Amino acid sequence: MTRVHYREIEGRSHSYYALLGVLGALILAGLGAAWTMEHQGHAITGMSNRIVWGMPHVFAIFLIVAASGALNVASVASVFGRDAYKPLARLSGLLALTLLAGGLAVLVLDLGRPDRLVVAMTNYNFKSIFAWNIFLYTGFLAVVAVYLLTMFERRMNGYSKRAGLLAFGWRLVLTTGTGSIFGFIVAREAFNSAVLAPQFIAMSLAFGLAVFVLVLLAAYRGRGHSLGDGMLNRLGTLLGIFVAAAFFFVVIYYLTNLYSARQQGMARFFLLDGGIYTALFWAGQVTVGTIAPLVLLFKSGAQRSRQVLTGAAVCVIAGGMAQLYVLIIGGQAFPQLIFPGKEVASSFFDGVVAAYTPSLPEVALGAGGAALALALTALALKLLPFLPQRLADGDADAAPA
Repeated sequence: MTRVHYREIEGRSHSYYALLGVLGALILAGLGAAWTMEHQGHAITGMSNRIVWGMPHVFAIFLIVAASGALNVASVASVFGRDAYKPLARLSGLLALTLLAGGLAVLVLDLGRPDRLVVAMTNYNFKSIFAWNIFLYTGFLAVVAVYLLTMFERRMNGYSKRAGLLAFGWRLVLTTGTGSIFGFIVAREAFNSAVLAPQFIAMSLAFGLAVFVLVLLAAYRGRGHSLGDGMLNRLGTLLGIFVAAAFFFVVIYYLTNLYSARQQGMARFFLLDGGIYTALFWAGQVTVGTIAPLVLLFKSGAQRSRQVLTGAAVCVIAGGMAQLYVLIIGGQAFPQLIFPGKEVASSFFDGVVAAYTPSLPEVALGAGGAALALALTALALKLLPFLPQRLADGDADAAPA
């Protein structure tokens, strides 16, 4: 089998420096937003004592979930033995690290008191899923770093499969833990569901691969090297399957809630009566995030068009953001059911849908985290050989060096 040669990207073009400039500006805007919220308080945001997880958490959860899914390609290569994906395993591991770093940066800066993070890292309540995630996130970073080392160091290539198996198992546990953050919150009807854990795993597969596809296409377009249609067809088919799987769990989630008389009001809120949340569900999550990419990916000949594949990946990301907004924000906005079967009214807005409008600092902080992930990726691609020098159709089944 042909040996694959890896190279750094040159990173000397005006477009590369322009990209770093834009990403740097977004990162600075995010840091400024965090500083402003810390000094002026969360009163300047759209968050309240009823909606405590706002737009920054939508960005953060998306990045964390996508980080797990970005490891798809490496897992398919090392765990399932599909050699065609091995040349892209390094990029897959890199994106897993950078996306998680961006997501965790948003979470830390959205705490209100990021200096108190040391308390969360030294005092653990193991009855809380948040305490588990401290170990899951840091452990994931360490495991993927070791996995990448086995791919870069020739003397350690023999351990790559075992490291890949460990990373694959860890990412499943990590995504299950992230979904369980919501699934274990019994006080919120929209969150209290065991279906959320496997649903988050399916979401991670779709979101992570969509980000991977966009970064891959951008990297090869900038380098001017060949990227064969055969590999793009494989990635397009995988992306379509993952999108369908993610939507399957969405259907199961709503069917189980509609079946329960106690949950029917909540399900009706999201599907029919939720205002902005209903609109985002049908227009964003279902139409843009599911139907559009499936039509683009599975219509005749679509997968051989880079433009169509790019459009499908963008749709998946936009639909994923809409899905998380509906779940996270809408799940908090829906009134808590404190007295089942009773009509509740008081001066404390009991039984009233909570109002929420994202503020500019919230959006800036979230966008800054996404920019940080992309900036780290761009710098790493320039400094280290993560990408094959060429990946034409004839090289699709090559073994990495």
